[in-house]
Amino acid sequence: MKPAPVSRKLVYHYTPADRDCMKRAMYFESQRSSREGLMAVGTVIMNRLTSDAYPPSICGIIAQEKQFAPGVLTRPINEETVPELDAAVDAIIRGERNSEVRDAMFFHTAGLRFPYQNMHYVTVAGGNAFYEKRDRDGELQTPPPKPADEYVLALVRSNPDPFSLIQAKEFDVASIPSTGTDPMVAMNVPVPIERPDPLAVRSASIQPTGTQSVKPPVGPVILASSMSNEWMLRFDAGNAKPTPTPSPKRSPGGVDR
Repeated sequence: MKPAPVSRKLVYHYTPADRDCMKRAMYFESQRSSREGLMAVGTVIMNRLTSDAYPPSICGIIAQEKQFAPGVLTRPINEETVPELDAAVDAIIRGERNSEVRDAMFFHTAGLRFPYQNMHYVTVAGGNAFYEKRDRDGELQTPPPKPADEYVLALVRSNPDPFSLIQAKEFDVASIPSTGTDPMVAMNVPVPIERPDPLAVRSASIQPTGTQSVKPPVGPVILASSMSNEWMLRFDAGNAKPTPTPSPKRSPGGVDR
């Protein structure tokens, strides 16, 4: 038996910041009027995201100069004026669209008139007139957007880049987050054990006269120098002085061996 065909969809990633950008654009551009107007603006944003003619992120699209309302990304939102705002944003993210907007990527305040012949109006919603730009043959003048059923939006929560933490000469490698995507960090960075307990150190330093002092267990803590690229053993359980561990040799091509 042949396996059932697997439905493959394109994946567009968005961050919490992208969601906030979309929410702001839908809020201000729809004139806070109705869910229909909110969804119409959200549909235009998604049409632009899936077209090759615009930036590849929601915030990048909305931040384009002279495209959306001035101050859309900075003005405060009074969400009480549109109680369905968050629900409309989530609906757009799940794939719901205003079907009357179709392939429109442009809109302006309803009632205005322009002399251009390439403006093909498709609907009016939320106080805005939405239109497509088409040439004399009826073809879109911009790359067409993808249908909503051919792609999905996937949330990406930004994780800090481990190497972006190198701000000073030294840092504790125990603080480097594991992203799971960089095997070099997992293979080359030693895993330190627990630091000495301050209470144990204090109690061990206060011993009755005549008794043998007992040193508390001290685990190694590995520190790295971003300037010399050396791994240093700074705390040792023994009495030997800490010695630097040789740096890994680097090949001419820049790959650690």
